[in-house]
Amino acid sequence: MTVVGELGARAEIIEPPSEDTVLDVRDMWMRYGTTDVLTGITFQAHRGEVLALLSPNGAGKTTTIEILEGFRMRSAGHVRVLGVDPQRGDERWRARLGVVLQSWRDHGKWRVRELLAHLGTYYAPYSTDRIHRPWDVDALVEAVGLTEHAGKRIGRLSGGQRRRLDVAIGIVGRPELLFLDEPTAGFDPEARREFHDLVHRLSDIDETTILLTTHDLDEAEKLADRILILAGGSIIANGSADELARRMSTDAEVRWTQGTARFVHASADATRFVRELFQQYGEAIGDLEVRRASLEDTYMALVREHEAGRGEAAVRAFEKAAR
Repeated sequence: MTVVGELGARAEIIEPPSEDTVLDVRDMWMRYGTTDVLTGITFQAHRGEVLALLSPNGAGKTTTIEILEGFRMRSAGHVRVLGVDPQRGDERWRARLGVVLQSWRDHGKWRVRELLAHLGTYYAPYSTDRIHRPWDVDALVEAVGLTEHAGKRIGRLSGGQRRRLDVAIGIVGRPELLFLDEPTAGFDPEARREFHDLVHRLSDIDETTILLTTHDLDEAEKLADRILILAGGSIIANGSADELARRMSTDAEVRWTQGTARFVHASADATRFVRELFQQYGEAIGDLEVRRASLEDTYMALVREHEAGRGEAAVRAFEKAAR
């Protein structure tokens, strides 16, 4: 049993998490001086799950990640990462984490393969019966699409190639939990697709839990099992992209043609509207398209409500719809 009561918060009895819980965050606060940057963050992540943390700039996203990585001490709350309080994590615990930062510019004179092989030696003592560390260096180079550049000096890599190396450095120790910060910045479309395949492999085959931060909402929708939206220091939405879209009252957009005329109609019940449309006009309907609320629509609607001072009402409405 753990009781938390810092910052004047109410004492809370913490129940033990399930065995596959990788991240267990409950009522986490962060205060800088007299300013509360985080005001009671609560969420969990499980083995093999991909989470996307979305937020406007300045909402507390970086602070949240740094606390989970053990680089910043929280002000209050219960936090366990791989079963360990990150404020007390040792080297064995850190060997189970992987971090891909937005940019990383050191070691320009090293060659790709030799740097990865060297970094991998630090993880070898932390192998377990379940996970052999590090990742085989040639398999890793192939996985991130750098086989042709394995002997190239890092300083001579292109921006996209360098970003692939950043990813390789983050996963060389075969992490159980991987933090990805804007991972595909600088990737061309082909490299982005290959990276998405790698993320799915890590989560599906290796059961790596991944916490992704990105401003690319399309990427978050494609990769994440669950979306967390952070605004004003608190999580205002938590669910899959489809769940978030269904819970918001955003209308679907129906587009169709009749002869040379084009029509657009917004409807809260697109299925019913389309059925009635065909009953009325039948084969005269052409080029029918139904566009439902996207993650971007949902995200923008929630953030606008919060920034307009109606954040609490939006959260209550969201939670009521979720029941």
